[in-house]
Amino acid sequence: MNFEGTAVAMITPFTSDDEIDEEGYRSNINFLIENGVDGLLAAGTTGESATITHKEQRQLIKILVDEVDGRVATIAGAGSNSTKEALDLVQFAEDAGADFALVITPYYNKPQPHGLIKHYTTISDNSDIPIIIYNVPSRTGTDIDTKTIATLAKKDNIVAIKEANPDLDKVSKTQKTLINEGLEDKFSILSGNDDLTVPMISLGAKGVISVLANVDPFRMSNMVYNCLDGNYSKAMDLHYELYDLMKILFIESNPVPVKEALEMLNRPAGHLRLPLAPLKNENKEDLKNVLNKLGLIK
Repeated sequence: MNFEGTAVAMITPFTSDDEIDEEGYRSNINFLIENGVDGLLAAGTTGESATITHKEQRQLIKILVDEVDGRVATIAGAGSNSTKEALDLVQFAEDAGADFALVITPYYNKPQPHGLIKHYTTISDNSDIPIIIYNVPSRTGTDIDTKTIATLAKKDNIVAIKEANPDLDKVSKTQKTLINEGLEDKFSILSGNDDLTVPMISLGAKGVISVLANVDPFRMSNMVYNCLDGNYSKAMDLHYELYDLMKILFIESNPVPVKEALEMLNRPAGHLRLPLAPLKNENKEDLKNVLNKLGLIK
């Protein structure tokens, strides 16, 4: 099972008493599906995975699977820097009925390449759910190399990588290795950076797991569809139409700006959990201007 298209790395809305806003979360799920996305990710980085409890993580996955009800792909954030914890979460996601588990490279302890292979192999050997590796060296301190990716791509249920290393040459090397190994139809590269999605798809990626799609799912999905259809002229137009939004959503740590954007759009978001703090006032004005130019607010 492979994913193709636009998946949304969903925010986690909170109530004023710091509980998961289940009604708001379900509302966001339906809004995103109605605006053409192909998949939804619960409890990823954008969903504040670092400050939600495992109980809340499981709750988000269960709500996602229930509300989606087979309409689009469901992706469960299920990583940890502990292999045992990651496996427990992956097995929960599988039992809950999620379509994929997104498993980040272990953070802080900085495992060696052979340690990463053992980590993912242990999870793969003890589950059947399709696994998407998540490589984001800016947050984890570890960059999974092309050779390791190719080794893991041979595992039956390791099916993709969300690649958030901004090095496009690495994307080329990875895709070339997959082609040489005959794995390009079995294993997919997905963009982990909204602003690099068009060039990554031109190099062989099959889609994106997007932050921006929380805010403008319709245009982001259309950009990806046009790329996958080979209509790069239209995709480039949409890329530049969305470019300022792509950039301002990372003017401060994700998900600070995207939660503020959803508040401006009167969509369920709520506060951020510490140690993340609200967007600076000067950045709020810039964000508001970008949303206004896109016609998303007045």
